[in-house]
Amino acid sequence: MMMALMYIVLTVGIYWGAKRLHRLKPVLLLSPLIVTPVIVIMILVLGKIPYQSYNTGGHWLSSMVGPATIALAVPMYKNAAIMKKHALEIIAGVLSGWIVGMMAALLFSRSLKLSDSLIDSLLLRSTTTPIALAISDMIGGISTLTAIFVLITGILGTIIGPLVIRMARIRSDIAKGVLMGSSAHSAGAHKAFEFGLVPGSIASIAMIVTAFISLALLPWLTGLFMHG
Repeated sequence: MMMALMYIVLTVGIYWGAKRLHRLKPVLLLSPLIVTPVIVIMILVLGKIPYQSYNTGGHWLSSMVGPATIALAVPMYKNAAIMKKHALEIIAGVLSGWIVGMMAALLFSRSLKLSDSLIDSLLLRSTTTPIALAISDMIGGISTLTAIFVLITGILGTIIGPLVIRMARIRSDIAKGVLMGSSAHSAGAHKAFEFGLVPGSIASIAMIVTAFISLALLPWLTGLFMHG
């Protein structure tokens, strides 16, 4: 029990330290999404600690996915006025982006002849982690790979998203927020706040709407076209 508690404290402590460091030096390589897993892996490898031993405490953090999913309702409540005002633009933008993203991922996966479990894991790359992991279990994906794909998508989204905004000369705060939130989930929403309060708030809403669309449609679509 003491070892499990130690691993929980270790992981949370590394993440807290990484967030403090990123506030002081807001560069991509110091993102908590990169720093935390790298340091944890280094500790496990150098200390020759089996993953099973680490997971005696780590699984308690994983079990908080359920409460984290429910907590997604909080930013929606806080931004209810913005959501009502721009509901049509947000839903249309998120839904069209979700459809294009799913089709692109499916075509890419099929071209590489990936297995169904790998495809199911990859389809969830733009969905925020709590719901992505929940859906992954529902549709037969590999939750560990799903988490990795989500992490990579978030990191790449914070790099490519701003480039797309500049190259496409996007001026609308609504469009900026929808782009970042629907493509790069929480990492994209965090990055969107650098463009302003409105893009950041819209990105938070877009992230949640994307997650709920995935939750509602993806199990049905994979069952119909892949496992049916």
